[in-house]
Parts: sequence; C-alpha cells; structure tokens
Amino acid sequence: MILIRYILAVIVGLIIGMAVNMSLVMLNAKVLFPMPEGATMDDPEQLNAWVATLPTAAFFVVLAAHLGQSFVGAWVAARLGASEPMLLAMTVGLASLAGGIMAMMSIDGPTWMIVEMPLYLVVAWLAGRMEVQRRAAAPC
Repeated sequence: MILIRYILAVIVGLIIGMAVNMSLVMLNAKVLFPMPEGATMDDPEQLNAWVATLPTAAFFVVLAAHLGQSFVGAWVAARLGASEPMLLAMTVGLASLAGGIMAMMSIDGPTWMIVEMPLYLVVAWLAGRMEVQRRAAAPC
C-alpha cells in the first residue's frame, strides 16, 4: 500500500508541476510575447521560428516555468508521501530534468539555458528539504 502511495504522490506531483510549467509557458506565449497569428506550439518549425525572435526576458519566464515545475512538483510529491520525502522530491526532480533535456534537444533555445539543467535537482532538493523540516517541527 505504501508503494502505491509513493507512485501516486510522484504522479500527482508531476501533474501539478506540469500545470505550473504550462501556465507560465502559456503566459509567455499568449500574453507577454505572443506567438504569431496561426502559429502553434505543436509544429516544431513554427515553434523554433518564434523562439528565434524572443528577447532574453522571455527565456527567464521559461526558466521560471521549468524550475517552478520541478520545485512545486517535488514539494507536492514530498508532502503527499507517507515517508521518504527526499526520495519522492528527487524522483520528481529527475523526471523534470529528463523532460527538460528532451525539450532542450527539440527546441532551438539559447545555449545559456543549459544552466537550468542542474537547477532542476537543486530546487527539487530544496522542496524535499522543506518538507523534511516541516515534519521535524510538527508535534507528534
């Protein structure tokens, strides 16, 4: 039963983390730096053409989206797990990192964005650590 709870905690963490990510990415694409009329994120050529026109500020929003996914998802998973909050948080962090690597390989963003890769794990660790500290401070 505990294994099922761990798996569900990671799945829920990933889903909520992805919702944070997509909310910020959509804010970027629809409000802050709108995609051209008729362009879609589903078409890699259109997406890469739009990305090539973006200012540096747009990539800071993307950075916040990706790290937000890892942090929030890791925190949710750690919070939902019966025990082992660090393991759950880092599992979400690793899954987010894998997704970030796949995105980096398919989208022609600036090279400096590679700096975010180790930060996925750092923010996941911080989220897990927050939950460990919360549990330690909670009355038994």
